[in-house]
Amino acid sequence: MTSVIEVCPLSELPPGRVRIVEHAGIEVGIFNCNGELFAIEDRCSHDDGPLAEGVIDAGACTVECPRHGAIFDLRTGRPKTLPAYEPVETFTVTVDEEMIKLEVD
Repeated sequence: MTSVIEVCPLSELPPGRVRIVEHAGIEVGIFNCNGELFAIEDRCSHDDGPLAEGVIDAGACTVECPRHGAIFDLRTGRPKTLPAYEPVETFTVTVDEEMIKLEVD
């Protein structure tokens, strides 16, 4: 069953920023990439590093894991570079009346 979680007002997550939300023991990073919102599991598939603490490349809509440098596509959750080779889970993000909302299972 899908749940919808209110994250924050859109004005509190400007481009280039990230917000972490925890639900059912899973941390999810909501990223604002040039005005587009993406949500991925905040866990590098290589060694469980905190992706939300990594460097965001707004032009490519990627984030680099701060531990070993694996780069993940924010749109798909797929790694673009080694050492990660498994994707991370992605989530649907919507904006309703200027409130960012996250859909989780």
